Amino acid sequence: MSLTAGAPEQATVLQRFRDGNVLGLARAITVVENERSGFQELLHTVMERGPQARRVGFTGPPGAGKSSLVAAVATEYRKLDEYLGVVAVDPTSPYSGGALLGDRIRMNDISTDPGIFIRSMATRGSLGGRATTTKEVVDLMDAFGFDRVLVETVGVGQTELEVTAAADTVVVVLVPESGDAIQAMKAGLMEIADIFVMNKADRKGANQAFAQIKSMLETRTQVQKEWTPSVVKTSALEQDGMSTLMEALSEHRNFLMVDGEISRKFKRRLEKRIRKYIDTQTLASFWDEDKLSYFKELMNSAEVNGASPLRIAQRLLQSNQEPI
Repeated sequence: MSLTAGAPEQATVLQRFRDGNVLGLARAITVVENERSGFQELLHTVMERGPQARRVGFTGPPGAGKSSLVAAVATEYRKLDEYLGVVAVDPTSPYSGGALLGDRIRMNDISTDPGIFIRSMATRGSLGGRATTTKEVVDLMDAFGFDRVLVETVGVGQTELEVTAAADTVVVVLVPESGDAIQAMKAGLMEIADIFVMNKADRKGANQAFAQIKSMLETRTQVQKEWTPSVVKTSALEQDGMSTLMEALSEHRNFLMVDGEISRKFKRRLEKRIRKYIDTQTLASFWDEDKLSYFKELMNSAEVNGASPLRIAQRLLQSNQEPI
């Protein structure tokens, strides 16, 4: 499939993308992020061969040292001569709309490596600490030819669960002094984590928190996954524990490759994304000008004070402009 004549700019971007030009990749990401004309066809065209790159997601609470850990992991993969893409998602200010794009600063040690491409993205208010187009950007990096794509999310409350929509392996990064070991279990991270990393392990309480997580994993009664999450201690800034973490990442990748598990995981992700796209499109088409106008009429009517939200919603869904 080729891009239409109505999107010549995207055709140029596509050619540069296919030529392996990193500026072409950067422009393609911008086109997709901003949903410019022809962005859907651009995505369809570059994604025709299907996923190839290995995808690793990093999530966890702010201050856990995720950026430093991602930089350390990237350094280890570069020693193996892997070509890497990094997506660093930063929180967007609810007041100014600006993103605190500090990941480039924290990743200075790897930012000049020609074998690593780093893209910072703002969440723009989306849940899960992910930019609304994170999955599509990961797809672009995959199609560009990176061996591996590392995704760092903000890590905000229970919505870290969204990282599973973009990664094959999910690494949950915790720190010892904030009581994250217990909170992680409550937040549902137990169900999405393939690897737990107790970062900043040189700090007080690290051994206790480490043991607590291992104990919870050993005593849990749910057996939804055959894989038992690994628990690793690291100090990313000091490069301590990296060999153990890299081994855990390799072990999980091997697990995914057994009996087609990686294919099943991809299909589960694909199903969720298709449902999400349909939900988004359905919602957008529902709120047309007539529907918005009718909604305002309903909200301004005297009868609304005695009606339940369900009753009003039913009127809107039925597009029946009868009195409430």
